[in-house]
Parts: sequence; structure tokens; C-alpha cells
Amino acid sequence: MTYQISRGGQTYGPYTLEELQRYTASGNISPTDMARSEGMSDWVPVSQILGVSSSSVFAPPAVAGAPAGYIQAASDGPAPPNLSWGLVLLFAFLTCGLFSIIWDFVQASWVKRVNPRSKAFNYLVAYIVVYVVYIFLSFGNGLIRGIAMSHSGRVEPASTALGIIVLPLAVAMFVLIIMYRFAMRDAIEQHFRAIGLRLGGGMTFFFGGLYFQYHFDRINQMRQAASYQGL
Repeated sequence: MTYQISRGGQTYGPYTLEELQRYTASGNISPTDMARSEGMSDWVPVSQILGVSSSSVFAPPAVAGAPAGYIQAASDGPAPPNLSWGLVLLFAFLTCGLFSIIWDFVQASWVKRVNPRSKAFNYLVAYIVVYVVYIFLSFGNGLIRGIAMSHSGRVEPASTALGIIVLPLAVAMFVLIIMYRFAMRDAIEQHFRAIGLRLGGGMTFFFGGLYFQYHFDRINQMRQAASYQGL
């Protein structure tokens, strides 16, 4: 079944019910717009078709007007990590990136709970192990190089060997963090497929956990709306 939308004397559509839900959730269609299917003689508010209040008095602004089915779907399972993405960014800056690693573990642990088959947590652990080894060897390489240069004025073979090892570790770190981020993206999209959540590849690649947290913030707002509305 498809629906046409009437707004300001103009008619739009037809749209399937799924499209109607998606456009209402994104704000392109208002719950107060009038809609009619082929089998209906009268126009009725979109809110009546979707079963969502047109006022949404208690819903946070970011999710006001979201269809009840979307809000209910977002409320399924354990709540995602609940911390504003802006605070995540601030704390990461203040701790020189350490907090972002900690928060990655928080997010990956949540994904492991909702999707035990996801390998995201394993990739993150592997990345941290390689990262620690990389830092240790890099520090050792710099220390050996500094001592050798101060005493003999030349680079010791041990320093050269460590330098050769460090480069593959850097490549491995890059590969693992990318595998982690895209495994997270797949697991998050799968868990929230009922609300049609799609995460961009470019944003996932460059921003990772910060980008995930932005969407978790919106989903947590939906869960809050569900509790207010008694869903």
C-alpha cells in the first residue's frame, strides 16, 4: 500500500509505509501533514497512520515526531553508552587521546553484549596490544639511538633492527583500527536495522568512536522519549 501526502495545497508521493516512517523520522514529513492511501476516501493526519502523537510533548526535540515504532525499536536491548559526543571529544583532548581509547572499549563492550558474534572487540584488543608494543619499541629505539650517538656518533645495529620492526607494527595498527571501526559499524547497523540506521563509510573511517557516539546520543534520546511516552 502506498500513501500520498498533502501539504500547503501540494500533493506529494506516493510513498510506501516504510518511506513514510523514514521521512517522518528525518523531519521531511510532519506528523500533522495529511495523508491518504488509494483505499481511503478522506485525508487523515500522518500521525494517525503511523500511530504517533502529533504533539510529542515529552519527547526531546531531536526525536520529536519520530514514529512510535522507531522509538520502540531503538529501545530494544541494553542502552548504548550514554555520554555526549562533545564530552567524549573534550575528555579525549584533555587526556591526549587516552580517554578516546577507554571510550572505544566501552563502546566495543556494548557491541559485544548486543552482538556476541561481532569481532570488533577482538580487533580493538589486538590493536591495543600492538600499540603498546609499538610504543615500547619506539621508546627503546629512540633511547638506544640517543645513547649511541652521544658515545660513538653512529647508529648501533640494535637501533636499526628495532626501527625495521617498528614500521610493520605501525602498518598493523592502522589495519587493525580500520577493521575495528568497520566491524563496529556493521554490528551497530545490524542491531538498529529496525530504525534504518546507516553509518557513512567516510565518517566511520575518519572519526570512528566519536561518530558512533553521535548516533548513540540520538538513540538514547529516543529511548528517553519512549520512557516518557510509556512505550
